[in-house]
Amino acid sequence: MAILLGAVVGSARPVLAGPCARETVENTNYVICTVDPAKVDLRLFWKGDDGAPYRSFPGIADAVTAKGKTLVFAVNAGMYLEDFSPIGLYVENGRELRPVASVKASTASGPVPNFYKKPNGIFYIGDKGAGILPTATFMKLRPDVRLATQSGPMLVIANRINPIFIAGSSDRTRRSGVGVCDNGTVRFAVSDDPVNFHDFARLFRDRLQCPDALFLDGGGGAGFYSGELGRSDFSWHGGYGPVFGVVE
Repeated sequence: MAILLGAVVGSARPVLAGPCARETVENTNYVICTVDPAKVDLRLFWKGDDGAPYRSFPGIADAVTAKGKTLVFAVNAGMYLEDFSPIGLYVENGRELRPVASVKASTASGPVPNFYKKPNGIFYIGDKGAGILPTATFMKLRPDVRLATQSGPMLVIANRINPIFIAGSSDRTRRSGVGVCDNGTVRFAVSDDPVNFHDFARLFRDRLQCPDALFLDGGGGAGFYSGELGRSDFSWHGGYGPVFGVVE
């Protein structure tokens, strides 16, 4: 299961390739992709026409190619169960395929899985563009969405770093996340080096200028695909569940 898992300075010049760039921030290497959801075809993928989970980026790319399109880049879109189904809310093409999950862990002891660290959140795209809200707020507002995925914890909330994060923490691993940033742009970041939650949240708030950001997955579950960058990760969990993809 995938759930088992001040200003930022010192940035190197990005290496550009389409909407994505390799960038080094505070000695940590990232791939960062920036899109305007009003101008690009940003989708969620989970199952193919045969009803089986795609599990791999090449599987999604092949399915997109078969329909005369190109998968520009893809990023894992949140945590998933052993059958590769999303743990929480999953809305694809306006259809809710998985309901909102409880924001309380079912285990009474041991470390709290990342999905359940507070606050849990939801990334969505609706008529007014992209947004990220704590799950409780999303449930109160019930926005009409065409795409949504639930994960946790929130990294940045209304321009504040999640207070549960500890500066200088030794809990470092590869991480992936998504932010809604200036003028409604969406930025995805995948670290190629270990990074703690606090530094990862600062990347979104201070370097990428995202007042709201959500953690997607970590460790071997943090995946990225780009034909232009020659990159196609594969999860150590045997595949991915929900996946973001930009299609053209």
